[in-house]
Amino acid sequence: MIRIDKFASSTSKLALPESLEVVPEAMPEAGQVVVVRAKTENPFYPDLELADGSYSHIRAGDVIAGVLGGRQALRGFVGYAPYRVRAGETLHLLNLGGVIGRCIGGHKDLGDAIEVEFLGCAVRGQKLLNIKEAALPEVEVLGESKPIILVMGSCMNVGKTAAATEIVRLLAKAGHRVGAAKISGVACLRDLRKFEAAGSAKTLSFLDCGVPSTVDADVSTIAKTLVANLADSDVIVMELGDGILGYYHVDSVLEDAGFMANVDAVVFCAGDLVAAWGGKQILESKGIQVTCVSGPATDSVAGTTYIEGVIGLPAANALTEPAKLMEILAPAVAI
Repeated sequence: MIRIDKFASSTSKLALPESLEVVPEAMPEAGQVVVVRAKTENPFYPDLELADGSYSHIRAGDVIAGVLGGRQALRGFVGYAPYRVRAGETLHLLNLGGVIGRCIGGHKDLGDAIEVEFLGCAVRGQKLLNIKEAALPEVEVLGESKPIILVMGSCMNVGKTAAATEIVRLLAKAGHRVGAAKISGVACLRDLRKFEAAGSAKTLSFLDCGVPSTVDADVSTIAKTLVANLADSDVIVMELGDGILGYYHVDSVLEDAGFMANVDAVVFCAGDLVAAWGGKQILESKGIQVTCVSGPATDSVAGTTYIEGVIGLPAANALTEPAKLMEILAPAVAI
């Protein structure tokens, strides 16, 4: 048994005990709970999000319980879950939520990923412990759904979570029971806590589907499973993490006609005017109409007037023009 100093938020669905039994060598899969010891520190990316949502600096020597998974971030670390691992090998912390894998690329602003020594795969009885044990049952086909507002964007860090959070806040303030979900990305509770603070009555993510990262997942099934489990909401706000192009399989959601038929409004967050134009082209090629553009491209009137007048889409900044945003969305979702 190994006593754990810090439980990463990626393990939060399992309510693990203070000490874990491990096996020193295994052929695990994504979602496997692993125990590691921090070998290095990183002042540019120093924190671990814990299972209760709080943050703690990672210090060399900390024994951490995390989850194997991959990451393919344009503005973060890139790595994959190893197919085989044994005690003493070096792995890396790939994200704030404690997703662990082999890092193959970093980012100039973040320094090197924190190195960790693999101590073992957690087991319960004779079985490898995987977050899939706490997963919601999969839903392959959706019935009639409550109104869905789907927030997506051109890339990470273009205001998707800010827009989704503001939409949740405004809907909740108006008296609606709001369900909120993050469909794709890499495991972390931070964005979900924002939805909850904004007034979401129920908040879920791909982590509730037993998935640490949607780099290796069927995201369209995740989307339908989350909607089915938010059925008691008046309206559902869902965010697609990462961009509409990339490695997190957002395209599988956009190309799922059964799911998209239930989507009532699409908010596209763009970093600039080129992204706003490109997003329109890509989504229209899939038969998807953008209801409103938001994000940094709408930070000034220069952006909103160009998007509306030249690109031909409604535009509103979620943070500075929330009333306009809701005025655009309200007819689409009948609220």
